[in-house]
Amino acid sequence: MAETTDGDGLTVGQTSARLGVTVRALHHWDEIGLARPSLRTAAGYRLYTAGDLERLHRVVVYRELGLGLDRIRAVIDDATTDVLGALRAQRAQVAERIDRLQRLIGGLDRMIDAHEHGLLLSIEEQTEIFGPRWDPEGPVKARRLYGDTPQWRQYAERSASRTPEEWQAVADDIAALDQALGEAMDAGVAPGSPQAHRLVERHRDVFAAHFPLTREMQVCLARMYEDDPGFAAHYDAVREGLAGWFRRLVDADARAHGIDPDTAAWDGGR
Repeated sequence: MAETTDGDGLTVGQTSARLGVTVRALHHWDEIGLARPSLRTAAGYRLYTAGDLERLHRVVVYRELGLGLDRIRAVIDDATTDVLGALRAQRAQVAERIDRLQRLIGGLDRMIDAHEHGLLLSIEEQTEIFGPRWDPEGPVKARRLYGDTPQWRQYAERSASRTPEEWQAVADDIAALDQALGEAMDAGVAPGSPQAHRLVERHRDVFAAHFPLTREMQVCLARMYEDDPGFAAHYDAVREGLAGWFRRLVDADARAHGIDPDTAAWDGGR
């Protein structure tokens, strides 16, 4: 490295500001021999000449294109390097990364939409899957009531990745459960019986398509089925009084597991 006492060259700080790279990067490139300053002042400060700046500019350009430092050294210094091939290979990698990021953006958009709206289905799809009695405003109301709860977040996370075909499978499971409950009520299945416990367990399994349901949460849900006019109408359409009958099944199952239905809370955890 030559020594100079005049004003030729730029200091590391000046070079950093001119090229928009960090001083740390310049020191690193100097250490590995990728781009070294040609001059040094009498006081020992490194100075970059116009030629050094030209080389640095090339390093920065290729670095911004995503090439690794070893690849940049080969492109700049090795006359046998296939520069066009290296650039094409880098372009292919960038295109693949862009495609991956675009898919990521699409997934994020679906997750945002699911958190805001719950169901990512058109009104026509909802009606076709859940039947003509389905209220499209249901998810909107649920978002207003439960949007800040962990259960809504779990529901939204599952909804974001669920296809219409998967929603159809969920709807089919619910319809099959409703039919099984109606038939069990007709058959006189008593609360607390083994068959009743199996039906209560099956309800938790089916409901888990939305989010995990503890027994205390199930007690609260069964209470809502009976008390809420919309839910009660749904179950009455299956069998008159089905909501109240099912609540008794759930209460008996809760007691069998040491839970008092009268004090069960949504966040009780059991």
